[in-house]
Amino acid sequence: MKRGSKKPAKVSRAASSFEWDLRLYVAGPTLKSLAALRNLEQICEQHLAGHYQIKVIDLMKNPHLAQGDQIVAVPTLVRKTPSPVRRIIGNLADIGRVLESLDLQPHNFNGQY
Repeated sequence: MKRGSKKPAKVSRAASSFEWDLRLYVAGPTLKSLAALRNLEQICEQHLAGHYQIKVIDLMKNPHLAQGDQIVAVPTLVRKTPSPVRRIIGNLADIGRVLESLDLQPHNFNGQY
């Protein structure tokens, strides 16, 4: 499943020149997995609008895909591009931590989540 932005919004200076390739590894449609996807979509719309792609990888259907990105827990978000690769484990509810881990500026967060 791929998702992206339809209409551009305010994009942080750090993110505006990149195409962000994000992979969310889940194990079926659990509450944590669904929350992680919802949180990720909100973050991307707010901070990366028009500059991202989310690919959801269900390890219940494709367990062999876990090895390539060294997945040891789910849900796990992997930022493939821009480099370096980053991994975040959990439901992505701590917006400040997610922004910091993705190298997005926390001062762009407006608290509307």
